[in-house]
Amino acid sequence: MNTQTVLQIARETAAGLKSFPDGVRELVAAGVESYHADYLSLTKTFYGVDGSAFAAPILFEGLPPVAERLVPAALKAALVDSQSRGQKYRDFSRRAMEAGVHGYIVFPRGGRVLYFGRDGEQHLEWFPGAAPRNAAA
Repeated sequence: MNTQTVLQIARETAAGLKSFPDGVRELVAAGVESYHADYLSLTKTFYGVDGSAFAAPILFEGLPPVAERLVPAALKAALVDSQSRGQKYRDFSRRAMEAGVHGYIVFPRGGRVLYFGRDGEQHLEWFPGAAPRNAAA
């Protein structure tokens, strides 16, 4: 995993210069298998296909504390605004934290993001156009 490239992609996404789908595609091309955003420590940890890991700070100032309970409807509204209305990552992060998102893990190969709250509550979101794999196959 090329950590300089990963850091640059993360900065551009945070600055609103890249969309989530474009950023994810570029991260995969840079050797990222998954990444974990932690809103309590304000860090993102990127995991490489080679087994490496790299942590970077989330540099937004003035974010709210993470709410005590995960509110899936509020999270879903923030996701819809990001996916269909071009909401910037900083605004998504603020709304996610207000909706009780402690953190999330992005799995590009699986086409999904797992959001979780402070008590272990979870919300699974599929990438637009992705679908669950048939477990019975």
